[in-house]
Amino acid sequence: MNITELKKESKEEEAEGSGFGDLYIDVRYKEKRVLSDGQVMFLPDIEANHIHFKEWQTRKRSAQRLIDYLKGKTKPLNILEIGCGNGWLSSKLLTIKNSKVTGLDINEPEIMQAKRVFQKDNLEFICGAFEPGLFKDQKFDVIVFAASVQYFPSVKNILESAFLCLSKNGEIHIMDTNFYKPNEVANAAKRTEEYYEMLGYPEMAAHYFHHSINDLQPFNHKILFNPKRLINKISKKDPFYWVVVKY
Repeated sequence: MNITELKKESKEEEAEGSGFGDLYIDVRYKEKRVLSDGQVMFLPDIEANHIHFKEWQTRKRSAQRLIDYLKGKTKPLNILEIGCGNGWLSSKLLTIKNSKVTGLDINEPEIMQAKRVFQKDNLEFICGAFEPGLFKDQKFDVIVFAASVQYFPSVKNILESAFLCLSKNGEIHIMDTNFYKPNEVANAAKRTEEYYEMLGYPEMAAHYFHHSINDLQPFNHKILFNPKRLINKISKKDPFYWVVVKY
C-alpha cells in the first residue's frame, strides 16, 4: 500500500469515527475510568480501593517492562505514543535519559488533561487522529500502542502507516493488548457487544476491534511477553501481549 492509499484510508477511518471521541469519553465516565488531575499525576499508582486498582497494577508492570527494555538501548530515543489518553505512560517514558516523547490521542478532554498535568521538557501532546502526514518532518525511534490497537480496524493498515513514521532500525511496541486465536475472535466480539449493551452504549462496539494473533504473521515481530505461556497463565496477573515489530 502506498502513501496515497494510506492517507485515503486514514481519512475514511477518521470520518467513520468522527463521533468516537465524545462516545469514548462518555463510556470512560460510565466505567469510572476518568480520573482527577491529582490521580493522573501519580499513575500508574492509584489508591488501593479504586475500582480499577488491579488493572493499574497490571499496567504498572507492563510499563516498567517497556521502560527497562528501552533503557537498554543506551541512547536518546524519539518516542511516539499513539492513543496516549491522559498521558501518564508518555510522561513515564521520559525516564529514558535524554529522550523526547510525543503523545497523540483523538480524545480532546484527556489530551487537555495531559497537557495540564504533565508539563515537562521534551514532552508534547497532540490532539488528533493518527495519519502519517501529521509527522512528515520527523521520524521516531519507537512507536508505542498501549491499549490502543483495538480501536483500529486493521492491524496491517495501522502498522504500515506507523512504518512511514519510523526511523531506520526503529521499533513498534504493542502492549496491554488482547490478541486472539482466529477461532476466538467471533466470541470475543460477541462478549464486547453484550458488554456495551449492558453498559448502555451499544454503538461503542462498532469502534472496538478484535485482532487475531495471526494478523502479526506478515510482519517481522517478536512476542516479548506472552500471557498464554504456562507460567503466565498460572499467575493470572498480566493477561495482555507485548509485541515488538520491526521492518
